[in-house]
Amino acid sequence: MAEDTAEAVKGEKGTISVQMENIFPIIKKWLYSEKDIFLRELVSNSLDAINKLRHLASIGEWNGSKESDDYYIDIIVDKEKGTLTVRDNGIGMTADEIKQYINEVAFSSATEFVEKYKAGDEGSQIIGHFGLGFYSSFMVASLVEINSLSYREGSSGINWKCDGSPEFTLTPVQIGERGTEVILHISDDEKEFLDEARVRHIIRTYCDFLPVQVRLKGEVQNRRKPVWLESPSSLQDKDYVDFYHYLYPGEGEPLFWIHLNVEFPVRAKGVLYFPKHTMGFEPLRGKIRFYYNQVYVSDNLKDLIPDFLMNLQGVIDCPDMPLNVSRSYLQSDPIMKKLSAHIAKKVADELNSLYKEKKDTYTSYWEEINPFVKFGMMQNDKFYEQVKDIVIFKLLGDGYLTLDEYLERNKEKASGKVYYASDEIAQSYYVKLFNEQGLEVLLMNSAIDSHLLNFLEMKKSDVKFIRIDSDLSETIVDKDSESKVIDPRTNRTASETIEEIFKTNLSVPKLTVKVESLKTENVPAMIILDEYSRRFREMSMLIMKKPAQAPEEHTLVVNANNALIRNLKKMSEKLSPPVEEMKLLVEEVYDIALLAQHSITAERLESTVSNTIKALQLLSEKIAE
Repeated sequence: MAEDTAEAVKGEKGTISVQMENIFPIIKKWLYSEKDIFLRELVSNSLDAINKLRHLASIGEWNGSKESDDYYIDIIVDKEKGTLTVRDNGIGMTADEIKQYINEVAFSSATEFVEKYKAGDEGSQIIGHFGLGFYSSFMVASLVEINSLSYREGSSGINWKCDGSPEFTLTPVQIGERGTEVILHISDDEKEFLDEARVRHIIRTYCDFLPVQVRLKGEVQNRRKPVWLESPSSLQDKDYVDFYHYLYPGEGEPLFWIHLNVEFPVRAKGVLYFPKHTMGFEPLRGKIRFYYNQVYVSDNLKDLIPDFLMNLQGVIDCPDMPLNVSRSYLQSDPIMKKLSAHIAKKVADELNSLYKEKKDTYTSYWEEINPFVKFGMMQNDKFYEQVKDIVIFKLLGDGYLTLDEYLERNKEKASGKVYYASDEIAQSYYVKLFNEQGLEVLLMNSAIDSHLLNFLEMKKSDVKFIRIDSDLSETIVDKDSESKVIDPRTNRTASETIEEIFKTNLSVPKLTVKVESLKTENVPAMIILDEYSRRFREMSMLIMKKPAQAPEEHTLVVNANNALIRNLKKMSEKLSPPVEEMKLLVEEVYDIALLAQHSITAERLESTVSNTIKALQLLSEKIAE
């Protein structure tokens, strides 16, 4: 067994060796945007030192404790001396090890240790690159000291000191207990790191779930019970909910959660929550917390989570992901991409399970989760295949239906068409007409639905989505109506006469007049908009970020079965028809149809009010006679 003597290092001075071949990986992969990460790095190094020693105990190479409760990481703040110290009772270092692991920048003691012992115990995972993370200390310190005593018998205490230049000193020192302490002499412009409240916040941010106690002023700061490492069978719903509230104080109850335990293609554990939110996508970004062997890394690794699942909250702990993970790493690493796909699959599996086993619960969640499910279907083909059969649509009236259920229930009357409303109140005029004829109408009123319709029509070429003000189902039209029979007196059908009345009395550009006998007497006329022209116009307005406008081209469907329309026909057949009254009534019928379709312009509304007053005046005069 190697021994280290005080004589071997007495008065020694030297120069830190910078291995040039390791500089480029540092530049590419290690970028500290936040100075407080230095404390995470030092605590991580201490945890490595402890886990190494525990592993040696577990394989019989050291006669000591394997229990995490017998180890500690102390953080000491001394404002008077201007120092911050991180101390552990881990494996410690000899003088040779300090020269090798500290002086040779970017040499990884963790890598060497893992290669030597091939540690496989998840509880004693080695976090990282001691020789590199350690140097983050110089972001906040003008002088850094290391005092260390190796676990090896006969070892002597060693003091290493460096002011940030390539020069160091290595001298013997008396140390009573095995382990390592790193003493940072905090720079004058970084005194915030001598504030205990600031240090406590950093500890709880980065070290809250470490498996050994992290102490400040003797008080344990870390929770030390990561739920994601527990077996799901040992946890109750309350455990998951309590953990969620611990992570996100002030939030409401989560809708449901997914306990991750992935072994291939990459190791990852975690708990993901579907929160109760109605705010859309953007405000929810960056909510998942990423850990590396229980050390906090970031809450903003967007490239590890599919865009459509950015509303998820919770924790993912991935020991195969670098501690200082970069966005470029996530974007280029194929294993991380597979993990991302696996997360999406787990969400789809949970949704399918809810739908099949707790359909009422699934339905109650749908209002909040449907935008993300729909977005995911359009963004990810695999996700589409996984959830296509459990996407449900609200049925105007009561309940929810899948697309296949709607098509089956309405196959005789709809024949491959899916009728929907985008505004239940504004289009109630049309909804009632469809319902009276036994046609069911779906409500599709979210911002994403207009995109979803096009997407589903591409996936299902035999299905067409038709808004109820865009097409008249054959079920609604009476094809055997007398309005199509030729009148021998005029040699025209009633429909042709009514059509002429409206064309003569309406001066509306790009208006098409069509006369039909509807299977209802309550509706005098309806505005019909071509489905695909309307979609194109709405999409164009969205792209140009302009408010939706009333369409120029539209069709007025006049109901020959309505009493008012029949009276207009009779008025026109008089020897001296009342021209002014006729025009007034025709315009009123058109305006009512515009109002029902919510397509009336401000200019048209003014004339509508005027016409309504005139019509009421004529009616009152008639009554008064």
